[in-house]
Amino acid sequence: MDTLLILAVIAGAILLAVVASRSSQRRALERRTAADLEVVRVVADEDVTRFGEELQRLDTDMLVTPLDEPMRQDYQRALDSYEQAKETLRTARQADDIKHVTQALEDGRYAVACVLARKDGRPLPVRRPPCFFNPAHGPSTTDIEWAPPAGIPRQVPVCAADADRVAQGAEPDIRTVREGYQRVPYWQAGPAYSPWASGYFGAYAASNLLPSFLLLTLLSPTWDGGAVEGADTDFGAGEAGGGEGADAGGSDGGDSGADSGGYDGGDAGGYDAGGGGDFGGGWGGDFGGGDFGGF
Repeated sequence: MDTLLILAVIAGAILLAVVASRSSQRRALERRTAADLEVVRVVADEDVTRFGEELQRLDTDMLVTPLDEPMRQDYQRALDSYEQAKETLRTARQADDIKHVTQALEDGRYAVACVLARKDGRPLPVRRPPCFFNPAHGPSTTDIEWAPPAGIPRQVPVCAADADRVAQGAEPDIRTVREGYQRVPYWQAGPAYSPWASGYFGAYAASNLLPSFLLLTLLSPTWDGGAVEGADTDFGAGEAGGGEGADAGGSDGGDSGADSGGYDGGDAGGYDAGGGGDFGGGWGGDFGGGDFGGF
């Protein structure tokens, strides 16, 4: 009888310890989740505010520009995207919700690019990933080789302004975020920013318009500046140039352009992003924890 009582006491103590441990882990996870949301919410709020200011300037330009129906549709799409981003940010309850904010901003900026193209009588822009250096620059227009100090050059999609800066030997306008007491490039800031990057770049996962090493690094669950354990850390055997890509235009000249992820077959100067292809298909490759200064 005494033995059974002792065993019951021991079992009860073990059960209480397990329950307490799980409760402690749950509270720690909740604190970490709340902290991640607060950090990434600040960055998303900055992006929403900036896009709102861009729309105000566009609205001023539109006051003296006759709007045909396609231009009006694109303009309305940009406004709707802004409202969606604001509302999603307001109701976000976890860090992962932020990807829907930046998805809306990415779509809104493409709509703005369509408005400006129609205004100037130019063809609608090809739907491409945002500028790698700063997604707030809008859709990229070209791909360049670039490397940070002591890094290995890699091809990245960039806007025309940053392409010109790099060509002239100047520094690109890099989106920085706060980490501790300093500001660092967003790709060096840790996994809390993965949803933020996912919203901007995730729609291009199947489009062949984003290098596989870049996409997998930005969207990896361990997106913290280090390579994934066991991943191939070589750049790959092929050339770094763009291969047969997808037709990212998705627009018929009369509509507002392709929806996010609406790509069909064809060629748009994209990347061969397949696993084992030109970029080796590794999780981050040499960008992880070394050659690219923080990837």
